Parts: sequence; structure tokens; C-alpha cells
Amino acid sequence: MKKLLFAGVALVITGNLMAQDLKSKDVPTNVKNALISKYPQAAKVSWEKEKGNYEANWGGKSGEDNSVMFTPAGVFVEIVKAIPVSALPKAVAPYVAAHFKGAKINEAGKVTDAAGKTFYEAEVKGGDLIFDEKGSFVKKD
Repeated sequence: MKKLLFAGVALVITGNLMAQDLKSKDVPTNVKNALISKYPQAAKVSWEKEKGNYEANWGGKSGEDNSVMFTPAGVFVEIVKAIPVSALPKAVAPYVAAHFKGAKINEAGKVTDAAGKTFYEAEVKGGDLIFDEKGSFVKKD
């Protein structure tokens, strides 16, 4: 019984940390309005809930060339635009090679936060690595 309870608690905790796909009707109106106001060109939007915030994705073959995050109050957090891995700052690839032996950068993105600060995101097996504009490692997300 204890194992079953533990497994259930772990599933709930894990589910709250991972992205959760949402239907448009399940996204607050103020969040959808914030998206339309800031990005009127957004079309065929898919929604996720991640870390308590709402993420809208649209564009490109995968439908995720643009990924924008809003708080439940509709406040803009950040946008991530997909870029070619070759467009990452030059220091990123050597950092990944040195610290994540054998890992390949699968996807890359240019992140702009609400303050207008730019970061770069490199997706490797095990998560997203965040770098500043010069390619210096910031954190693992």
C-alpha cells in the first residue's frame, strides 16, 4: 500500500513539473488576449501549461518555431524563436562537448525575456541549457 501511495504522489508531482497539453478552451481568456495583442500573426496555436504558466506555440513545420510564455494573469514572460544549431554563439558547442560527453545539440532557440534580454537555449539529452549572448553557460533548465 505504501508503494502504491508513493507512486501516486510521485506521478502527481511529476505531472505538475512537466508540460501539459491544453485545449484552447482551457486557457484563460486574458492569456489568449495577451497573445493576440502581442503577436497578432500567431496562427494555429497549440497550448501547454508549464510550471504554472501558459505556453503558446505556433509556426514552422513542427508548429513550434515560436514559443511564448505568459503568466496566468496574462503577463508576458518570454519568447523562444527556433534557430539553426549553427546560429548559436560560438562558445556553446565547445561547452556542450566538454560538459556533456557525447551529447548532441538537438534543437536551438533564441530567448527574449520581458526585459528584452537575450539568451540562447540548446536542447541536449536531459534538458535545455541556457547561455547568455556571448555563449557563457547560465543554467540547466
